[in-house]
Amino acid sequence: MEGIPDGDQALTTVLLVPGFTGSGPDHWHSHWQRAHPEYARVEQRDWDHPELGEWMVTLDRKISGLGSDVVLVGHSLGCITIARWAERATRGVVSGAMLVAPSDVEAETAPPEVRGFAPIPMSLLPFPSLIVSSENDPLVTPARARSFARAWGGRFVSIGEAGHISTASGHGPWPEGHVMLEALIASHARTPRARR
Repeated sequence: MEGIPDGDQALTTVLLVPGFTGSGPDHWHSHWQRAHPEYARVEQRDWDHPELGEWMVTLDRKISGLGSDVVLVGHSLGCITIARWAERATRGVVSGAMLVAPSDVEAETAPPEVRGFAPIPMSLLPFPSLIVSSENDPLVTPARARSFARAWGGRFVSIGEAGHISTASGHGPWPEGHVMLEALIASHARTPRARR
């Protein structure tokens, strides 16, 4: 993978996991994939009417076809999908996850379309994780985002007042985020996590 000097880590596959309504052409997911065509992406049948069971099956099938060293990059509802998938995952092929702006599907203000993804798992993820959040995200409070990171056993990073870290908040290419991804990939081999 470009920018990763270690030969062993060159086998890492990055899998982008969009959230509710998908990641449009100006979203940082799409910018990253255009810059790195080797990145894979989950494609759900219906981005606007998410169903937990279907989304988890689609994610599981995509992961199973990618090999043995997969780093997930979720945004918003994609993060919650990853956490729910990890509860039932039987294959240890995921070596890390970058979870950006995880949406609080349990909040009273959550869109009704995403409430079926509740409850949010509050247990240790079976792989190293990085949770990136904002201090003024309309879909999750800072306290809730921090509680997710603690429960999931991940490293928490706040990038200040950055909204939902999406196209609407001005995060197009978001090169700073890609630097965080590269650092996660470079470090995950040194910080293995035993499966539950």
